Amino acid sequence: MHITATDYAVATLIGAVAVILWRIREGRSAVTLKKILIPPAGMATGFCMFVMPAFHIPWSWALISFAIGCTLLAWPLVATTRLYRQGEVIMMKRSAAFLIVIVILAAVRFFARGYFDTLLTVPQTGALFFILAFGMIFVWRASMFLGYRRLTNHPAPEATSSSAALDAEQA
Repeated sequence: MHITATDYAVATLIGAVAVILWRIREGRSAVTLKKILIPPAGMATGFCMFVMPAFHIPWSWALISFAIGCTLLAWPLVATTRLYRQGEVIMMKRSAAFLIVIVILAAVRFFARGYFDTLLTVPQTGALFFILAFGMIFVWRASMFLGYRRLTNHPAPEATSSSAALDAEQA
């Protein structure tokens, strides 16, 4: 099967729109530990592709791809994601910058993939970009996990003030 540049452009556009819609929907509901940890855990199953010889790439390429995902590409996601406490739940603050970052990352991926497809096979390019995306998602979700833990380790302000009032009444 031959994938044309138009096919790839349409698939990239659909993927970017799906991520943006998912992000908007995600921003309206409470953040939970499951919502933070399940996406990278589910994505990790993609490493099974490396069982097939067509997806084999040198270890150095894999490490470089992972490092780029963990540093250059994860940083904008981490910088534009903020968690905050709203009553008893943790919410994610919406950021217009996050949507811009998603669009820019989709564009970078589109143009970089076009270049790498001229040097590597399609499965090898897919493998590199999977590792890059996994590094990006892993660092972003790890940052969210740490922020979530910081917020959940401290009682809600309302709970603190109401427990202090109860203690005062009992005394």
